[in-house]
Amino acid sequence: MATTKSSSMAARTPANALISGPSVGGSWDADDPAPRSVSQAWFDIVCPKHDRRIINTNDVKPAIQWERGDVIFNHWKKLLLEAPERCIEIQPASRKVDGFPQVFDLFVWGSDRILPLWESFKESPVSRLLKTSPIIEAAVARNEYLFMSRTRPPAKRNAYDRMLAIHLRRGDFKEACLSLANWNSTFYSWNLVDSLPDPFINPPGYTWGKNTPENVEYYLTRCYPTDNFIIDKVNSARDDYERAGRKVGEDRNLDVLYLLTNDKSGWVDQLKEVFKRHGWRTIVTTWDLELDAEQKDVGMGVDMDIARRAAVFIGNGWSSFTSNIVHRRLVDGKEPISIRFY
Repeated sequence: MATTKSSSMAARTPANALISGPSVGGSWDADDPAPRSVSQAWFDIVCPKHDRRIINTNDVKPAIQWERGDVIFNHWKKLLLEAPERCIEIQPASRKVDGFPQVFDLFVWGSDRILPLWESFKESPVSRLLKTSPIIEAAVARNEYLFMSRTRPPAKRNAYDRMLAIHLRRGDFKEACLSLANWNSTFYSWNLVDSLPDPFINPPGYTWGKNTPENVEYYLTRCYPTDNFIIDKVNSARDDYERAGRKVGEDRNLDVLYLLTNDKSGWVDQLKEVFKRHGWRTIVTTWDLELDAEQKDVGMGVDMDIARRAAVFIGNGWSSFTSNIVHRRLVDGKEPISIRFY
């Protein structure tokens, strides 16, 4: 099966530069008969257009668009398994007809309707066998020295065991937060998993497409937080994690801070100075990483993998970037107290 892509002369980043695993051509489990994923170019060879059955998303979605994620999944599963054709191509509807023509669209991912799929997706081979790409692995290894203590040797030499990573989305994200507030949007996707701390409770009183000024301010507190809010959250998350360790006889000490950010204004440098005064001995930001040309193209993936490895991660609950990190951490077996939201 293939998904149609629009033709373009613009440069593209191959999917397997970002991830490894069955979804980009890697092997399935040894006893899994599922065929391996192939490139679009090879699909065009083994499934010429005259051999394909074309399914437009608008022929399927309207009847199930507002159903729970498991209902949508099972509907498509039945359709595909019962199709007699060897080759099937899913084509997106026109944006004039469907603003989000994906099979699983923003309205599913951006609501708790996705949660019925969590356990089955988490245990699926697509999820279990999802790995970091070799390019990103190399970039992370190249920059690990930045997280090493410059002073006395730490009790734990593994910097990730001592690291708190926080995703600080800034810049144009304030406009996105205002839009999310106006639509009274929930956290995104796996950020809604019930076992995670720091849920967001949608405030009452909004009307469709417009929220009250008080509710908008409430949203901005969490979606685009102030410096003081960020500082307090980082320090309290550290304290909570270290306290949880003491309860089980484990000595935890977080002294490495990694700031994942798209900010280019110098704001994050000022924040670093404040964190130094709060006892963080090693502080590194996205902009401190040394990346070659290939690695820069997948820089967000590098940030994500460092956050996946960190002892504690704090993310933005409305962000798909954060949600992808949360997914990897949960599959890796990270405990809920190590996954926080500001």
